[in-house]
Amino acid sequence: MTRPEIAWTVLADGPAGAETLVVGSSLGTAVEPLWTACAKRLAQRYRVVGWDLPGHGRSPIADGSFTVADLAEAVLAEWPSGRARYAGVSVGGATGLELALRAGGVAEAVAVMCSGAQIGSAQNWQDRADFVRRDGTAAMVDGSRQRWFSPESRTQLPGAVTELLDSLVAADDDSYARVCEALATYDVRDRLGEIDIPVLAVAGADDAVCPPQQAHDIVDGVRTGRAVVINHAAHLAPAEQPDAVADLLLAWGIEEGDET
Repeated sequence: MTRPEIAWTVLADGPAGAETLVVGSSLGTAVEPLWTACAKRLAQRYRVVGWDLPGHGRSPIADGSFTVADLAEAVLAEWPSGRARYAGVSVGGATGLELALRAGGVAEAVAVMCSGAQIGSAQNWQDRADFVRRDGTAAMVDGSRQRWFSPESRTQLPGAVTELLDSLVAADDDSYARVCEALATYDVRDRLGEIDIPVLAVAGADDAVCPPQQAHDIVDGVRTGRAVVINHAAHLAPAEQPDAVADLLLAWGIEEGDET
């Protein structure tokens, strides 16, 4: 296993001296269509920078196998100086938990969105990897439309839906498959108690991939955490409900004091 190369994009500059928010995306999506709408509001408080998964968005194609822990190491290798927090979706959220296990004193807190301490089964991920290597990411579009978006999102946000599904088609097939294989071995359920920075676990009420119970399970396992469920969102909450997600992240650590 090797630490993969990832590309970074500034999504919002924020005010002078702003705290940095590092954001990560889900399997099959690029960080810009997933986070840009939300980042426009987050710019009130944060400088927002995003990273793309290998072979997704601006990141180069994967040149070998890697784990979710390797993704966290890749993020930490380019971690911004000064005060910074992290928010990631799905595998980006899983990366956040792996990062939290390594980043005491580096990241002030992590937000884990539409994710879990384990996601799916190893066999299902290997089957997905084999399918995409054979048929390509374009064959995932119809199923992803149903899994990623709530009924309201599919009706009310056709532009965002199209842009995110286009980023799925544009993703490199083998890199997508390698992320699937990384998820097949990902499981930090027994290590949540080691995390010593605050965790905000956010779930979409309509998420069938990572149901809300998984957010509550994360919070039950960490030392300091809070779970929030967002209505009318499924698996891509920052794109489906950008204002609700922005409100959470703008108040994060201010109103709640980062307490459970």
